[in-house]
Amino acid sequence: MMKSTTLQVEGYERVVHFEDEAARLNAVIAVHDTTLGPALGGCRMYPFANETEAVNDALRLSKAMTCKNALAGIAHGGGKAVVIGRPDKDKSAALWHAFGTAVNAFAGTYYTAEDVGTSVADMEEIATVTAYVTGRMRPRGGSGDPSPYTAYGVFQGIKRAVAHKLARTDLRGTHVIVKGLGHVGWELCRLLSDAGALLVVADIDSGKVERAVKVFDAHEVHHEEAFAKATDVYAPCALGGEFNSVTAALVQASVVAGAANNQLSAPQAGQILHDRGILYVPDYVLNSGGVISVAAEIKGDWARERVKREIDQAMGVLLDIFARSQAENLPTFMIADELALERLRQAKAIAGRKFSIGNVSQAI
Repeated sequence: MMKSTTLQVEGYERVVHFEDEAARLNAVIAVHDTTLGPALGGCRMYPFANETEAVNDALRLSKAMTCKNALAGIAHGGGKAVVIGRPDKDKSAALWHAFGTAVNAFAGTYYTAEDVGTSVADMEEIATVTAYVTGRMRPRGGSGDPSPYTAYGVFQGIKRAVAHKLARTDLRGTHVIVKGLGHVGWELCRLLSDAGALLVVADIDSGKVERAVKVFDAHEVHHEEAFAKATDVYAPCALGGEFNSVTAALVQASVVAGAANNQLSAPQAGQILHDRGILYVPDYVLNSGGVISVAAEIKGDWARERVKREIDQAMGVLLDIFARSQAENLPTFMIADELALERLRQAKAIAGRKFSIGNVSQAI
């Protein structure tokens, strides 16, 4: 039997903890803001140490989704779901059916999708219970795995960052370290390799590293040392929270631009990167390609080339962020946050709603 507990969290529209003992579901769904439209954000499955960690993860990620969706120009607010469990052994049809029931409890104010630890197949199972799911298989009217579109956006953002920071018109001969060879990281490697970049790869899975070395003619580096190696671009594509006051001081890249969510563990890390002359590309702008793709699926207007054009357009905001950062001598993450908040303030003013939000560029 499903049990739900509503958590009162200032600044969030609705946060609910769900438990279903029979289905072995222990999950949190957080809706941060729906001014721009129904909340849209993925479902992450991860073996959190406790429920407090899971709640905090959902809160941080849903807030970041509000700003990501605002800057991506889609008609959705920010939300996120987290399921406590191991993706490699704890999934079941019963668990996803129970999760779909939890999604239904939000009555269309939250749409779920893939995230770390979940897949298209999981979304299909959830879709047997709820209509508020996206990223489904293409034969069933979905847009499929959003990872290639996330990677495409990161690739386009890296090109803009390299042009701005290194004054290069293309990526040929550009040294890039990619950490994390999951669906997004692997596709990013393919795009970079095709563009002539010189790759160094890292992952906790040695098998993925060995394969990438062969396929992309890449070099390898230990995953715990990747961030500190000299390179033109460092692309973190694993879990977030990599940069703190210690690690940010050790980065040897000219550009930090990757798909991982919430890369800065605290604002100080972003300030350190800025003070050292390292161009940090705000993660929630850079990795918005996937959410743009699934938002198009929700509209019922998904077409590959149209989605790619929308992603290209969304990456254009990076040029504004870079220019304002340089002109105002402020870290890029602060500029991105302010641009997102400007859009949300305007929307809330039109809707007659109050708006308050803290810093969003902080980590898991």
